[in-house]
Amino acid sequence: MNDWIVIAARFALYGDLALLFGLPLFGLYGLRGGERHHAGLLPLRPLAGALAIAGIALSAIGFVAMAAAMVGTSPLQVEPGTLTMLLAQTSVGTAFLVRMAALAVCLFASLFLPRHPVAVLGTISVAAGVGLSSLAWSGHGAATEGGAGMVHLGADILHLLAAGAWIGALFALLLMVSRASPKDGAAPVRTLHRALDGFAGVGTAIVGLIVVTGLVNGLFLVGIDNVTHAASGLWGQLMLAKIVLFLGMLAMAAANRFRLTPSLERAIERRDHAQALSTLRRSLALETIMAVGILGLVAWLGTLEPVSTG
Repeated sequence: MNDWIVIAARFALYGDLALLFGLPLFGLYGLRGGERHHAGLLPLRPLAGALAIAGIALSAIGFVAMAAAMVGTSPLQVEPGTLTMLLAQTSVGTAFLVRMAALAVCLFASLFLPRHPVAVLGTISVAAGVGLSSLAWSGHGAATEGGAGMVHLGADILHLLAAGAWIGALFALLLMVSRASPKDGAAPVRTLHRALDGFAGVGTAIVGLIVVTGLVNGLFLVGIDNVTHAASGLWGQLMLAKIVLFLGMLAMAAANRFRLTPSLERAIERRDHAQALSTLRRSLALETIMAVGILGLVAWLGTLEPVSTG
């Protein structure tokens, strides 16, 4: 039972921190000027504040759940001494404290977004990036020792950040296309199109980073000699499912970039973009569902032993 509580807490925290990192980052490169604090376009201020508060709560719940799983008791029966020991004597405890401080910075900074949007979004992105990176210390990357361990941990952190950037942008675009209406005229739709077009180059870099860091992690966790029988256990089967969903997201992203975004541009020129928006909305929703599935698998994979390379 405790394992499922840990998995659920990890899943919620991964999603929360990915959005808290990726949404402000998207606001920096995908939006311009007053668009960054335009609540009708993308309500970044309330989203950042809510995600920071949720992240603090989820971090606390996840830490207690992890402690309960380690000592073999229920979360309600974990003794304060156990939590104190984990906080003071383990890297996971240090990562937890760093994450909580980073989330507090995000919450405080979000209050000033309308006054200094670029500075605030940059601050939240950096602080949330620190919080998201801290999750690597509760994953397999932190278990590798020596110089190889530094490479593995670094790849894990970059993998988390790249995934967060993609998920945040995907959610932002889905929210924008869901709020866009033909009744509002062409201006919001033009902003959406520009954001989609601007994400194309950034998205390519993100995908490249995910692929490279994923391969590095795979070499550490599976090893070349074990690739052929990697799917024989539950860990390998879940990893294969994750790869399939990732390839599905790639296919949807390619369709958005090369077919649906140009189609939206043509529809704007014709001043008839209702159908184009509907098609794009469905595509982004499906891609988001796949992303949620990947987050669930990642949360589960982190509680299992990977394929042995011994």
